[in-house]
Amino acid sequence: MTLFRENYKDYQVGSPKLTIAEILEQFTEGDIPVRFSAYDGSVAGDPDSAYGLNLLTPRGTTYIATAPGDLGMARAYVSGDLEIVGAHPGDPYDVLRMLGDDLHFKRPSARTLAAITRSLGWELLRPIAPPPQESLPRWRRIAEGLRHSKTRDADSIHHHYDVSNTFYEYVLGESMTYTCAAYPTEDATLEEAQENKYRLVFEKLRLKEGDRLLDIGCGWGSMVRYAARRGVRVIGATLSAEQAEWAQRAIEAEGLGHLAEVRHSDYRDIAETGFDAVSSIGLTEHIGVANYPAYFGFIASKLRPGGLVLNHCITRPDNRSAARAGGFIDRYVFPDGELTGSGRIITEMQDIGLEVRHEENLREHYALTLRDWCRNLVDNWDACVAEVGEGTARVWGLYMAGSRLGFERNVVQLHQVLAVKPDGNRSRLPLRPWWNG
Repeated sequence: MTLFRENYKDYQVGSPKLTIAEILEQFTEGDIPVRFSAYDGSVAGDPDSAYGLNLLTPRGTTYIATAPGDLGMARAYVSGDLEIVGAHPGDPYDVLRMLGDDLHFKRPSARTLAAITRSLGWELLRPIAPPPQESLPRWRRIAEGLRHSKTRDADSIHHHYDVSNTFYEYVLGESMTYTCAAYPTEDATLEEAQENKYRLVFEKLRLKEGDRLLDIGCGWGSMVRYAARRGVRVIGATLSAEQAEWAQRAIEAEGLGHLAEVRHSDYRDIAETGFDAVSSIGLTEHIGVANYPAYFGFIASKLRPGGLVLNHCITRPDNRSAARAGGFIDRYVFPDGELTGSGRIITEMQDIGLEVRHEENLREHYALTLRDWCRNLVDNWDACVAEVGEGTARVWGLYMAGSRLGFERNVVQLHQVLAVKPDGNRSRLPLRPWWNG
């Protein structure tokens, strides 16, 4: 197809229509690193590659043509119109890595675009309804409530977290923890790494028996139960009804009801104050960058003087990038999610009067966490598909494998920031870090 690409400038209106494979080549720079085949019988790319992409239907072409970029490809893949060859749908990491390394796109000339339009025909270029796993576009969500209002935040959390507790049990494993683990060694198990993460948070917050902890965005209550087992009185809050129900059952099953509770509640509705510590593990991504002052102000208002807060969240590698997520993440994974750099987070904490004492980047740990979640999805694929359907299972495999690449390549990071609410001019903290690793 190289000769075709070089000579395409001589293409005339009366020339034969382009095949799907020829159209793909017009959008790529250099060689396509995987095998590509389309329903029209055309092929492109490396015929000897261990990996391939098969475009199975005209509907898949419509998805890709009407939403260029990751959103269109995701629509075709989730709907089953685009097939990955050589990798399991629960973990398409190797294919995504190869495509990310070696596949580069370009914008064809106006003349070439006109030829592509003629070849596809207007019927394939009319937008169609996306797969049912997709959330509403941003402009449609406005009708559901203002961005990051309590109602709209609840809807966004419901979209992602109320998939199925059983599905999450298959993917997340025994800890039911949907946040970055902290691996003591690279060969540690996922469960060991999650337990180590909660130990790290617990120690950084200097918690001890009799203390009071508020865990906002608590998920299935794993941090809540970890602290309660050690005599800490804990309130957890989550916007997901299914998470709250699961967590409360787990608390009762462990006999921790006298120390712990998980509420189906917006964190802003927690009335209690005077906590010794606040943990926020994986919530900041959902609240909106413009709401950081109110968010950290709320946390400070819940702490006693001298109390500690640990904020654990995904960040950008800089403080200049746009906060909003890309099309696939926004529509399929985290509606209304926003990320910023760790510097912005630290600035906002400082500006409301919290004193930042420590921060660290666990970027590589999240890549390992996602690797292990994908492994769980592959191992439990049939059960996961039976629970939520193949389209949703494909969303998760694509999202987690792609995110693993993002953490490995420093596209995103994971920062823990520890701060104290000053007691006058005194922090009452040890001179050096008091936790282990």
